[in-house]
Amino acid sequence: MKKVFFVMLLFCSMATVSMAQPRAIGGRVGYNIEFSYQHAIGARNMLDISAGATNVWNGWAYTEANCMYDWIIGIGSSKFNFYLGPGVGIGYAYGRFWNKYDYSPLRVNVGGQFGFEYQFDIPLNLSIDWRPMVNVLGFRHDAYPIYNSFYNFAVGVRYRF
Repeated sequence: MKKVFFVMLLFCSMATVSMAQPRAIGGRVGYNIEFSYQHAIGARNMLDISAGATNVWNGWAYTEANCMYDWIIGIGSSKFNFYLGPGVGIGYAYGRFWNKYDYSPLRVNVGGQFGFEYQFDIPLNLSIDWRPMVNVLGFRHDAYPIYNSFYNFAVGVRYRF
């Protein structure tokens, strides 16, 4: 467990190494409620780090942290962008669910992110995205093997600085 948290700390540290580039901070709301941090890498790429939680469902809840590397593609004006890229995530589920099924509550995901964002003249971004994730290690549920993986649509609001 300590190794997993160390790896996530390493991902977050890599994202904040270069402080001279544009950044954005805010949140994503959809299936999950997440805190989000974006860090520009070069002119047209970004690292998107988010952490959040799901609602309680059938006696259990789920927290997750994700790190996505996105390529930004401008559409028309420079204010409207499309972005996509791969990423990894780690999560932990808790509640009475684990006593019944005897599964590990730790989960490791890989997947991607696809979205559109609009940058206002003031330092504000609005985005809508889809983040499908596939579980590669940990949590499995017999009835819902991809639950919280392919239905992760969200709206994001971020302050740029």
